[in-house]
This record gives sequence, C-alpha cells and structure tokens, in this order.
Amino acid sequence: MKNLLLHQLVTANAESRPAALALGEGNTSLTYGELEEFSSKIARSLQDAGCKPGDRIGILIPKSSTAIASILGVLKAGCIYTPLDTSSPADRLARILECLEAKVMLAAGNCVPLLSDLADHTAKRSLRIGWLDETILPPPSVETVFTLNDVLSQSASSTDNGNGPDDLAYILFTSGSTGTPKGVPITHANVLRYLQWATKYFNIVPSDRNSGHIPLHFDLSVFDMFGAFAAGASIHLVPQAFNILPAKIAEFIRTSELTQWFSVPSILNLMAKFDVVKQGDFPRLKRLLWCGEVFPTPSLRYFMHRLPHVTFTNLYGPTEATIASSYYTVPACPADDTIAIPIGEPCDGESLYVLDKTLQECLPGVIGDLYIGGGGLSPGYWRDPVKTNEAFLEKPSSKERLYKTGDLAKIGPDGFVYFVGREDSQIKSRGYRVELGEIETALSSLDTLQESAVVAIIIDGFEGTAICCAYVPKNGSGITPARLRTDLIKKIPRYMIPSRWTALDQLPKNANGKIDRPELRRLFSLREQPSAST
Repeated sequence: MKNLLLHQLVTANAESRPAALALGEGNTSLTYGELEEFSSKIARSLQDAGCKPGDRIGILIPKSSTAIASILGVLKAGCIYTPLDTSSPADRLARILECLEAKVMLAAGNCVPLLSDLADHTAKRSLRIGWLDETILPPPSVETVFTLNDVLSQSASSTDNGNGPDDLAYILFTSGSTGTPKGVPITHANVLRYLQWATKYFNIVPSDRNSGHIPLHFDLSVFDMFGAFAAGASIHLVPQAFNILPAKIAEFIRTSELTQWFSVPSILNLMAKFDVVKQGDFPRLKRLLWCGEVFPTPSLRYFMHRLPHVTFTNLYGPTEATIASSYYTVPACPADDTIAIPIGEPCDGESLYVLDKTLQECLPGVIGDLYIGGGGLSPGYWRDPVKTNEAFLEKPSSKERLYKTGDLAKIGPDGFVYFVGREDSQIKSRGYRVELGEIETALSSLDTLQESAVVAIIIDGFEGTAICCAYVPKNGSGITPARLRTDLIKKIPRYMIPSRWTALDQLPKNANGKIDRPELRRLFSLREQPSAST
C-alpha cells in the first residue's frame, strides 16, 4: 500500500472487482468500476482546462457521490484538493481560494447563491468553475470552463500525472486566531501511513460497510473514504439532515447494515440523551470509533451496555498530524461515570510526548504540553513559514520533528496518555476545531458593538462545549443576540456562532486591564442563556 497513491486504491479495486459496491448514497450507489470511470473523466476535464500537477482545486459540492468522485478526479489529475464548506460565508471562502490560488473550482448542488457571492468577493481573479450538476444552472457571474455533459463525454482511460507519495494530496483549512484560516497540507504518504495501520488494526475487509458521516472539509472524512477504499469495502453517506435527528441516525445504521461507525462524539452523545439505541441494536455493527473531542463517559457507558457485541475505540489527532495519532480501545464498560477515557498510545509510526516548557519529558501524572511526532506530520502550514516554525519544533534530545498540539495532557499510572484540556483559546465544539479569536475578529468588525469577548464553557449537551459571547452594545444600536447571529453568519461558519449571549454595561477587567475571561466563564456557568435562535 505504501507505494500507491490515494486514488490508486480505487483503481486497484476497479481492476480486480469492478462490480463490487464502493459507495452508497440513499437509493443510488456506485460500484468501483463506475467510480473509477466517473473520476477518470473528471480528471481528463481538469487537464483539458489547463490544470497541471500541483495545482490547487477547490471543491464546493455537498457531501455526495459527485463530491467523492471529484476528489478522486483531482488526485488523478495530479492536483491537490480542498473541500469547501458549503455553509461558510463567501468572504471566508474567498480568502481560502485566494490563499490557494485555486486554478479551478468544482461545484454542484444548491450553492448557486453562494457562488454568486463568491464571484463578488473574488473580483480580482476570475472564478473558473467546473459545473457538475445537470439539474441546476451555474450563475452567469462565474466562468464555466466545463459542464457535467462535457465530463461525461470524456475518455475514461487512465491518466499519468507523474506524482509520487511525497506530493500533496489535499489542503484543509482550520480556524485561525487572527481571523485568517490556516491551510494544512497533507501528502499521499501521510495518509497511507495511517491507513496501513488502521486497516490492519481494525481488520477492515471488503464486506465492511463503513459510515460516511463526517463533512468532507473535516479531515476525519479522509478515513471514511480511503479507509473503505484501501480495504475494498464500501462507504455509505449519512444525509446531513440527520445530524440533529438522533432517531434517524440510529435507523440509518440499522437499515444500511453498517459494520463501522465513525464520528465525533456529539451525535453519539445526542443519541444517548434521546435513548434511541435498543438493547442488542445494530447487529451488523462491529466497530464504533470516535475522534475530535471528549466522549462523555456516561454516554459511552450507555452504548457499551446496549451494544455488547461492538468494540469501542477512541482516536486522537489534529489535522496537522493526519487523521489520528493515537488510539485506545476500551477493554470493558467503565464501572462508573467518573472514569476518564485515555487517548491511549501512539499508532504505528507515530509518537506522543508530554513535555514541559523546556521540552523535557514530564514524569507520569505531571501535566504538560502534548506533542506529536512521526510519519503523519504535515509539511507545515500552507505558505506560512512563521506559523510553521511556531508549531513544528525539534525535540532537543533526539532532533525528532514534533508538532505542538496546544493540548495539555498527562501520562496516567497505566502508561496511557490522558487529554487534560487546551492551553489557548482553541476549542472543540460539535467536533469542529474553533479558534475563539476568529469569532472575536468577526465581532470586532460589527459597528453595532462597543466591545465583545468570546469564551467557552463545558456543558452537558450536544455541543459538549458551548461558545459564549459577552458584548457591550453601542448606544442606540438596539442590537440583540438574534441580530448579532444574523450578522455573524455572513462572516463565519454556522458552527462558530455562539449559542449563549449576554449584554453588559462593560466587560469585566483584571488588574492588568485585560478582559477577565475566567470571570466571564464563571458568569456564563452560573446562568442559563437562551440561544439566539430562540
């Protein structure tokens, strides 16, 4: 596997098992042969449009078979894919496309209004679109370089792009503290290193039916797709509308006869709260995996009691270290709700270190900074050497290249690593990595506020971590949380919008004159704030 490129995983299956199911989406499906043919035609269309190896291609398509075929087509053309969040505001997407200098953007689905806004925000550069939808027309304000009909008329013969394992496969953008998203480039070799471990450890086989729940702009989706393709298994796309409907998720697992479920804990926590899992439910399910945030132990116990035939594994790893760097398979149902679940031990080819401020290893039980080393590390932030040098360091004793996660951790008496919390303003909410500073930057651009601050508190609910905003309105602005939410949706993704709000005459300050964030967290913890949507 290590000498292959990611798209060649599909090609290998298409050659040996062309009729095998590769992808399920509602009432439709694609075999490996069909997925190979469609993606090859997309690759040909990109090449005819002037795309060359190393070019960056944005993908503005809701999670679908077309989106996954597009990802494969981009890779077959030797290019680098960046999935774009279709719920993000145009201003943020425009900054990402500008940073990428994207040669072409593939688009489809109900994103025409967003494309029109994007065209306005990218006036300096023509927005060149490959339009892959036959039922909707693209807006006239974009340059359509090819259509779905053009793609389908292409040859499906293989393409030779000359790329190797160390070439970039994708760039994903994470929240940035200055308000500018950070690009994280990942190579084919980075992903294949993880897949080689994961397919063997989880014993993923061709008969497996894996969930496709995670959004494509979130790096865990790479395991959804290529974890299935590496084993010749199938991926089954979970409708986005089900994300807040726990009973629908449970029914999807049953009717799709999934053998593997992988998601952030938020949806699992919601399923437990609404008690939608029956005793002995999901008889085909073999593995339940989670990553991205802490899974509350009470909800884990709920699942383990009801699904004794399933194995439960906690995966940990930031985007910069490719999907996951450590794992812990829970050996037995925790005895009570207070038992912490570790992030475990390194995956093969990875290393975890808990270090002090001098980069020396902490003794067991001592809290320190969590660092990751090994074959999954990104080459560094896209076109940002300053941030790269701040986050990627050398371990003095061994000169090993490490990534500073920003997480605090400790080594437990059992030898496993335990996550303790964050050292900065970055949080995980609903599985998304969020820089509170990016939200504050967006708030500071509003002319209705005198000042504002954003903090996060732990809650017992779907979000896990609630984003809270305290603000001082300008005199006469008459600003309300509902209006603030509406204004912010134009600037940041919906998952970053605070869920709790409070208006103050002035923000609390500490002795240094800085905003007293611990005091704000205390205030929000003491009071129940209604959602802006209410």
